[in-house]
Amino acid sequence: MKLTSIISVNFNQPEVTLAFLQSVKDNTIGIPIELILVDNGSKEDNGPRFLAAYPELIYLRSEQNLGFAGGNNMGIKIAKGEFLLLLNNDTEISPNLITVLTETMEQDQEIGIISPLILYYDQPDIIQYAGFTEMNYLTARNRGIGNMEKNEGQFDLDSRETGFCHGAAMMCRRKDLNHVGQMAENYFLYYEELDWCEQFKRAGKKIWFCGKTKIYHKESISVGKESSIKTYFMTRNRMLFIRRNTSFLNLLLFSCFYIGVACPKQIFIYLKKGRTDLIKWVFRGIMWNFSHSKSSENLGFKI
Repeated sequence: MKLTSIISVNFNQPEVTLAFLQSVKDNTIGIPIELILVDNGSKEDNGPRFLAAYPELIYLRSEQNLGFAGGNNMGIKIAKGEFLLLLNNDTEISPNLITVLTETMEQDQEIGIISPLILYYDQPDIIQYAGFTEMNYLTARNRGIGNMEKNEGQFDLDSRETGFCHGAAMMCRRKDLNHVGQMAENYFLYYEELDWCEQFKRAGKKIWFCGKTKIYHKESISVGKESSIKTYFMTRNRMLFIRRNTSFLNLLLFSCFYIGVACPKQIFIYLKKGRTDLIKWVFRGIMWNFSHSKSSENLGFKI
């Protein structure tokens, strides 16, 4: 069995990360892996605690928060495995995860990136992800397959092409990155995995879902459901994704819809909920796209 590099990123979540390390330790016995953890601008250096929990851990620390893509890219650069498995630190895995994903990719060399079934950790009978539909590029919207359905084994035998992978768990081959490249770091948070899937598609690779294995995701630990950070980056990056991945005509049509319909609708929802504090972040997210090129380096985020 070939070496798999597992890459994960920690940002101020030492207890969550310790549980992740234990899950990997318990569920990869006899499987050739290297585990790389990037501490991504955390206030405290918990390296000694992480290494005590997982002595073979390859621990990297960045003093600056590089974002989701930047943190993972830091690990990708030193990874030695033929397969790279990017896992959120707020996940716990199944014993057959690496075996099933690597075997699926070995059976079809056209698969570029693959994700497993994802269940909610606190509600393990509820599905978070069983694939995505294709993107409507005029609205920058798609749909999660199986999302919020009760898991009754309906996806357990599925192994199929899908619209996009899920950022909580994605496996690819190291050799494909010579053509595809790493994740775009100017997203910082949200949409970067969708953009990466677009890069794989342009390289002629398939985006794949495999329901024969699963992970459990502790969703919404890093960022609240409604926060300034989420509002800003979801607004900003929805437009950035279209700018980077569609034609000028599509961008023009999308912009009319987004600025004229979608964003005003979101502002109205915030007004109705009494979350007027979030409205300025909608405007800031839009305006970023008019003051930065689609390949601009990430400049971070400050409240």
